[in-house]
Amino acid sequence: MRVSRVSCPNCAIQMDGAFEVSPLARLSPSDQAFILAFVKSHGSIKEMESQLGVSYPTVKNRLNAVSTALDDSFQAPDSSNLDVLDRLSRGEIGVDEALSHIR
Repeated sequence: MRVSRVSCPNCAIQMDGAFEVSPLARLSPSDQAFILAFVKSHGSIKEMESQLGVSYPTVKNRLNAVSTALDDSFQAPDSSNLDVLDRLSRGEIGVDEALSHIR
């Protein structure tokens, strides 16, 4: 799956192109909620047991299943592109300049 348009509802900026969907976005809503809870609990399986009302092996199995779903293709985004987008959001550069740096 590829996203073809990204837009900001606050500033009305739109970018067209071929954008990859992040591996986390490819997870089911249930798996995304699990990962969100896991991050909010600072990775504590003990806290996840309490939050979800399940056993340690159940949390561990779910974590393993999500890890398998993400597979080895997960890579951090290119930090230079993130820097360009940060500069764009702060108004330091315009859209045309941002696009020229990203391409």
